[in-house]
Amino acid sequence: MSKIIKHLLFLSIIAPFTSNAQRGFSHEIGAFVGGVAFQSDFGVRNDFDTNKGNTGFAIGLVHYLNFSYGAECNCYTPDSYFNDHFKLRSELSYNSTKLEHFGKWAEKNTLGGIQLNAMKGEAKVTDIGMQLEYYPWSIREFTSRKGGWAPFVGLGAHFSFFQNNTYSELGPLGTPETTYYRYLPDGYSSEGGNTFSVVSSIGTRYKLTELSDLFVELRWQYYFSDWVDGLRKNPDVWQENKSNDWNVWLNFGYIYYLD
Repeated sequence: MSKIIKHLLFLSIIAPFTSNAQRGFSHEIGAFVGGVAFQSDFGVRNDFDTNKGNTGFAIGLVHYLNFSYGAECNCYTPDSYFNDHFKLRSELSYNSTKLEHFGKWAEKNTLGGIQLNAMKGEAKVTDIGMQLEYYPWSIREFTSRKGGWAPFVGLGAHFSFFQNNTYSELGPLGTPETTYYRYLPDGYSSEGGNTFSVVSSIGTRYKLTELSDLFVELRWQYYFSDWVDGLRKNPDVWQENKSNDWNVWLNFGYIYYLD
C-alpha cells in the first residue's frame, strides 16, 4: 500500500512539469479556502460539541491536468471515455485546528475532568499530493457553455507534514497532577512528524466564464498516524482508541484554464 501511495505522489509532483512534452494535455490552476472539522483523541467520539468545537481553517493551491483538451494544438483530444470524464489534480494545502476536550468527561467536577478541560492542542498540517477526479457528465460539454454544472468524485493520496502543540494550563504534562491518567506515561507529544494520508471527495464545478470555474467540495482525509493531534492513548489498554486521526474539509475554490 505504501509503495502505491509513493508512486502516486511521485506522479503528482512530476506530472505538471513533464506534461509540456506530452500531447493531449492542458492545464488548470486554482486556489481554495475552507473549514476543517478534526476528529482526534481530543473530545468524545460522535459528540456534537466536539465536532463543533474542534474546527479550523484550510487553504490550498491546485493544479489540474485536463485530458480532454490539448494546449499545444488548441483543440480537443481524441474522444475517449477517460479523456472526457477524468482529471488529475495535484495539490499543496495547509490546515490548522485548535483542539480541546469537549463532552461529558471534561465537564465533570473531578480531577480527571479538570485535567481534560485544561489540556489544549493545535494540529497544523501541510499536505502535498494528488487525486484522480471522475466527472460523470461530459467534461467537453461542461467547458463549452457558461452556467453549467460538473459534479465529481475523487480519490487520492497525500504526504502530510504535521506540527502539534499539546500542553496543559495546569503545568507541564507528564505528572499525575496535570495529566489525565489515560495519557500517562507517554500518550502526548509536541514533536510533530509526517505521515501518508488517503483523501476522498465529492463536489461540483460551476462554469463561471469560458476560462474559469468555481468549485465546492466535501472531503474526507484519513491519516496513517494517531499522532497528528499530539495525543495517543495506548490502544492495547484503552479500547476507545479505535482509529487514527482524520478530518473533514468543506472547500470553496476558483479554477482558471491556462491557454
